[in-house]
Amino acid sequence: MTNTSLKRANTEESFTELLKKYRLKATPQRLAVHRAMISLGHASADQVSEWISANGGAHVTVASVYNILTQLTLLGIYCHRLSANNKMFFDLNTFNHIHLYDCVNHEYKDVLDEDLLSLVEAKLLKSSRYRGYKLDRVDIQIICHPSTKRNNTKKTCI
Repeated sequence: MTNTSLKRANTEESFTELLKKYRLKATPQRLAVHRAMISLGHASADQVSEWISANGGAHVTVASVYNILTQLTLLGIYCHRLSANNKMFFDLNTFNHIHLYDCVNHEYKDVLDEDLLSLVEAKLLKSSRYRGYKLDRVDIQIICHPSTKRNNTKKTCI
């Protein structure tokens, strides 16, 4: 369950190969969405659509962007997360890692701490509390807010 199962499509070439594996065409719309995801890392369909418009990509509606992101998530090419404001965010990284979630600005950042993940996984695997269940992966999200006054309109998140 470690990061050795990296399945990241961080280039257009690797992305195109993954699409071929799933018998999908590398359409201009899919490529534009993927370019945006490479640039943004974590993003909602709205953010991807805005990035495509600002960077002269293919014409694609927000609904189509959402459908493409969802399809790629179902195939395991991306992952997704639901933010505190009920917006779906998509993640380019599909390997196990920790997320730092800014609940004021609704932003995700990756925390790559293999030692912490290994400790948590080892503890969970030793636990007998989860009889009848097989551990698929560990998903840790640290919820925080900015410590500076930058965009800090509320102090805590619920």
